[in-house]
Amino acid sequence: MADQPHQNLAIIGHVDHGKSTLVGRLLYETGSVPEHVIEQHKEEAEEKGKGGFEFAYVMDNLAEERERGVTIDIAHQEFDTDEYNFTIVDTPGHRDFVKNMITGASQADHAVLVVAADDGVAPQTQEHVFLARTLGIGELIIAVNKMDLVDYSQNDYDEVVEEVKDLLNQVRFDTENANFIPVSAFEGDNISDRSENTDWYDGKTVLEALNTLPEPEPPTDAPLRLPIQDVYTISGIGTVPVGRVETGILETGMNVSFQPSDVGGEVKTVEMHHEEVPQAQPGDNVGFNVRGIGKDDIRRGDVCGPAEDPPSVATTFQAQIVVMQHPSVITAGYTPVFHAHTAQVACTIESIDQKIDPASGEVEEENPDFIQSGDAAVVTVRPQKPLSLEPSSEIPELGSFAVRDMGQTIAAGRVLEVNEN
Repeated sequence: MADQPHQNLAIIGHVDHGKSTLVGRLLYETGSVPEHVIEQHKEEAEEKGKGGFEFAYVMDNLAEERERGVTIDIAHQEFDTDEYNFTIVDTPGHRDFVKNMITGASQADHAVLVVAADDGVAPQTQEHVFLARTLGIGELIIAVNKMDLVDYSQNDYDEVVEEVKDLLNQVRFDTENANFIPVSAFEGDNISDRSENTDWYDGKTVLEALNTLPEPEPPTDAPLRLPIQDVYTISGIGTVPVGRVETGILETGMNVSFQPSDVGGEVKTVEMHHEEVPQAQPGDNVGFNVRGIGKDDIRRGDVCGPAEDPPSVATTFQAQIVVMQHPSVITAGYTPVFHAHTAQVACTIESIDQKIDPASGEVEEENPDFIQSGDAAVVTVRPQKPLSLEPSSEIPELGSFAVRDMGQTIAAGRVLEVNEN
C-alpha cells in the first residue's frame, strides 16, 4: 500500500539475542516473504546443521553470512502493517560493525531493542541504547526475546524488564510509555498474534506496537541537503552525482551549490530508479545532472544544497560525543577519522570543553585533561580538510557522526554548532 506513511525502523541489540530471527519473523508474519521461500531456507539451514535459523536466513542472504551465522552489513527489507510501510534498517551487533550501526541508526525514526530473556542486558545492549539516544532515535519498543528458552516465565521476563528500564533511565529514554513485549521470534509468540504461552501479559503485540508509533514528520520543510555518495560520468548525460536526499526537495531547474567543493549550477535532470522525475524528496536515492559541473569538480562527501542556502562548511565545530571504547585516554590534539554522512575526514580534537555525566546530562567537569571509555563530553573539533556539517538541532540528518580509529568505532556524537570562518 504505497499511500501509507513510511517509517525507517532500526533493529538494535546484542548480536546473539535474535535480531535477524525477529526481522525474518516480522517479514513472514506481514506476508512480505512468501511461504515457499521460508521452506527453501529451512531446508538449506537444516542441511548446514543450523535448523531453526530459517527466519534469520531470510535476512542473511549472503553466502558468507550464512557460513558465519553473523549479520554483517545493513540489509534493507520492507514490510507493511495496517498503519505504515516500514523499511527495516537491520543493524549488525558486532563491535567492528558499529560504524554500520551508526549510519543505520541515524537514518532510523524508531527502533526495536531486542534483549534475550535468558541473557538480559549485555555490553552491546548498553552500547546500542547509548548510540540510539545520541543519534536521536525517537521511540523504542523492547522485545524481550527467546521467551521459549525460559519456559515463558513471567519472573524471568520481569527481571529483564527491570534491567532494561535501569539502562534506559540512565540515558534518559522515556520508560513510562515504552512498550515491553515478551516474544519468541523463533516460535512466533506475540509478534502478530497474542500468545497463549504468556497469558500473564496483557500488553500489545509487536505489530500492534509498531502501528502505534508516532508518524515521523518528513523533513521536506528543511533546506535541501543531499550528501553525495558517488560521481559518475554517463554518456549522453555527462556528470551524474548520486546520493540520498536527507532533507528538503531536489527539483529540476533549481540552482544548487556543492560544499565544501564550492561549485554550483542549475539542476537539469533528476533520475530515480532509471526514470526521470521532476523532483525528489527525503529518503529518495537519486542521480542528477547539474549544468556546468565536471566529474572532477565534486566528490563523495560533498553535500548539495540550494545556492541561496548552501550547506555549512566547518572550520571548527563543537560537538557532544560519547566515547564507547578507547584503549587509553583521549586528550586535546588527538586526530582520528570522523565519518559524517558520506564524508570521512581526519579531524583534530582541539579542546575538551566539558565532561558530562552520560546518565543525567549534567556537566561533571569543565575543561578536563582527558576523557576515556564510557565518558560523554563536549569537544571542539577542527577538520583537517573542509567538511560540510550542520548543527543537529537544525538539520539532525547532517548533524551526527562516528569517530573511528585503529579499525574500530571509538565514539559517536552530534554537532552542537558549526563555526564557518
